[in-house]
Amino acid sequence: MVREDSSPWSQKCRCFMLGLVVILMLGIVVIFVTVIFARRRDPPAELPQWKGGGTTHNLKEIILGRCFTYIRMVNPGLRKDCLKIWETFENAFISKNPCNITEQDYQPLMELAAHPILCNKTLLWSKTNELAHQYTKVQGSLLTLEDTLLGYMADKVTWCGSPSSTEMNYQSCPRWNECTNNSNTIYWKMASKIFAEAACGVVYVMLNGSISQPFRNSSIFGSVEIHHLNPEKVPLVKIWVMHNIEEQSSDSCSDSSIKDLKSIIEGRNIAFSCENDHRMLLKSGNIAPKSPVRKSIILEWMSKRSWKELPRI
Repeated sequence: MVREDSSPWSQKCRCFMLGLVVILMLGIVVIFVTVIFARRRDPPAELPQWKGGGTTHNLKEIILGRCFTYIRMVNPGLRKDCLKIWETFENAFISKNPCNITEQDYQPLMELAAHPILCNKTLLWSKTNELAHQYTKVQGSLLTLEDTLLGYMADKVTWCGSPSSTEMNYQSCPRWNECTNNSNTIYWKMASKIFAEAACGVVYVMLNGSISQPFRNSSIFGSVEIHHLNPEKVPLVKIWVMHNIEEQSSDSCSDSSIKDLKSIIEGRNIAFSCENDHRMLLKSGNIAPKSPVRKSIILEWMSKRSWKELPRI
């Protein structure tokens, strides 16, 4: 059989198609290389610089660890899904402007982690952070917000994200007053609101009488908690105005700011009482939290007052 030679036209078509394929492949390679080098030349987007410290390192491990500790040791009767709580917590602020966080962002978390508080157990505080928590650790019958799951998990940690990243911002986060709706401020205001709403029976409040204005409307207690106590569940608010032990006793219950507080509470149809006591240290950072010395100070303070409504240690 004699093989027929290809026509000149067929050879030209094959050459044309081959050349076209080569040109397309070269074009793809050029585009790919251009994109790669362009990405290398463009620096990563810089995160906004805030005045506060960045997200606490190992935040996930801290939150999960505290959550598991709380439901297994602090409040073993509580049934919560810590992994789900962490995922919901992270979703509230990650990839978002840390100065544009809303209550809606944290609402799913609050619903997951909130839990009931027994009546006559609520202790609110303002400018008495250390003292209030020293007292609850030793006395044992009252609870601050930081003794609930929401407060226990987030105490003394910082977090924020950035709209330009799916990661947490470890460089800087807004300070408390740097912007109104920042990640931490909204969290604590919502947690405080829920804590106050859950209160029932007598509510105790520890204020600092060693400063010029024991009660401030701008504090979380003054702007959030006091306005969310339910008059139908809370018949009485007892104010304890505390002073440094080395100071001369003074009647801070007569202070104008306490009178303002009295008007607010009574205006909400809740009874009000105020008591001065200068027998407790407000500044005792040099004493270990669980030391016998600190316990003796608290016991001394308790022994000098008629505290019938609470059991002694």
